[in-house]
Amino acid sequence: MRCPLKEQYVKDQAQQEQASPEVRERIRDSFGRQGLMSHLGARIAHIAPGRVHIVLPARPEVTQQHGYVHAGATSAIADSAGGYAALTLFPEDAEVLTVEYKINLLAPAAGDHIEAVGTVLKSGRTLAVCQLEVFGVQDSGRKLVANGQQTLIRVQRSER
Repeated sequence: MRCPLKEQYVKDQAQQEQASPEVRERIRDSFGRQGLMSHLGARIAHIAPGRVHIVLPARPEVTQQHGYVHAGATSAIADSAGGYAALTLFPEDAEVLTVEYKINLLAPAAGDHIEAVGTVLKSGRTLAVCQLEVFGVQDSGRKLVANGQQTLIRVQRSER
């Protein structure tokens, strides 16, 4: 049986979880200028206020000698996910730079792809602190393969 009120509630919740079109465009434009993300084959999967998901397909070019996604690739997409999560909460004229981050590799990064989720824990005028999670994803589900924390600093956008 169809329930229009429930369907509308689910639709409203999904929209609330999306950043504004202007923020999404700013994040995607910036991401498109990242040579490393392009080189790795990573893409942004979701942009919400204070939360960004980046997906990296598992393929031979990003693996280490045992066939798992390399820790460098895993760490790189985690760093970018956190940075863009922080950027969603700063004004249009701001950029962010990572000041420090720590990542724990909990399990081999295996699956069809890995997904990094950056979530802002605290955002101030100048600094933001983010939680970083990376999951190995395959048909059978998601497994946490890495987690960490990151501090970012807000800087003024420079014209290049």
